[in-house]
Amino acid sequence: MIIWVRGAGDIATGIAFRLHKSGFSVVMSDLAQPTSIRRTICFSEAIIKGETTVEDITARFAADAPEAEAVIARGEIAVLADPEGKIARALKPVAVIDAILAKRNLGTRMDDAETVVGIGPGFTAGVDCHAVVETMRGHTLGRVYYDGTALPDTGIPGNIAGFTLERLLRAPRAGVFRGVKQIGDVVEPNEICAYVDGEPVVSRIRGVLRGLLPDGIAVYEGMKSGDVDPRCERSHCFTVSDKALTIGGGALEAVLHRLSLGGYKWKRK
Repeated sequence: MIIWVRGAGDIATGIAFRLHKSGFSVVMSDLAQPTSIRRTICFSEAIIKGETTVEDITARFAADAPEAEAVIARGEIAVLADPEGKIARALKPVAVIDAILAKRNLGTRMDDAETVVGIGPGFTAGVDCHAVVETMRGHTLGRVYYDGTALPDTGIPGNIAGFTLERLLRAPRAGVFRGVKQIGDVVEPNEICAYVDGEPVVSRIRGVLRGLLPDGIAVYEGMKSGDVDPRCERSHCFTVSDKALTIGGGALEAVLHRLSLGGYKWKRK
């Protein structure tokens, strides 16, 4: 039983992690040149490197549907450079989980599969999907809505150790991104972490660099380019986050809920 996760960034990876651990076969799709920030814990890296391992789960790039089926047969997660989902749809997934996190629906429909789940704002359960999972930090994080929508996007990241917007690194101009620091490095206020066509990208706080765009990515002015974690726990850079796991649990609930209603039977890998 295959589940297709649209997107392969950190939240999508947390979802795939939960599904894979629960015995589902998972295929993921992303851009040919992913823009994931937290690259050390994103299955999207398989598109660039051919394979990647997050904790104890390996994901492998697949160029087409037969390759994806072979990867799944080995007990791994298949990752496609397939943003439109042409290859993924050919695998006839029993469920589709849209974890692109675009804050709007980029084309997912309720008839894409027996179960369609939207992650975060931009989806309405009963209209373009069967369920929506809350992504806003707080009391309702990970809650599943079978009617209605998630909380609207505020544009302000969650509070970590008293910091919100200060945690983010943003491109100062349009151009090509080049990092000078690495994920896992501790940075200080006003320290240069990267450049965009010679203009510095500077940290506003002290913390561990938890995320950073890869070199060579074309960015626009204001584009999120990195993430500084003020807790300074380097190990957090290499394990799935609490938020991703919580949202992954919500997505797993939504899938199992729909399966139980439909009476579908599935087998562990």
